Amino acid sequence: MTMKSANVAARVEPEIKEQAEHILAQLGISASGGINMFYRQVILSNGLPFRPSIPSARPVSLDEMTREELDAKLSRALEQAKAGEGIPADDFFTKLREETLRGYV
Repeated sequence: MTMKSANVAARVEPEIKEQAEHILAQLGISASGGINMFYRQVILSNGLPFRPSIPSARPVSLDEMTREELDAKLSRALEQAKAGEGIPADDFFTKLREETLRGYV
């Protein structure tokens, strides 16, 4: 069965396009496939499949951290774990899923 297709033309910054296509390629997804998935999620969500927001702080990658910064973060995480300040992973992901979907249901 042959599927019909339509073209989408969009202007994207070259660096953004390159980064996104690199990630999609690692996932085995073409740019067209990624766009198709995005459109399907828009339909399922009846809106954007994410909440547009301005993060209070941009996440920092390991490559951007100094060894001292990484050691400090790992030490803090170990202290929190020893103090029982964490929550079970299943609870965390349930809470994360609920927060992510809030406003889309």
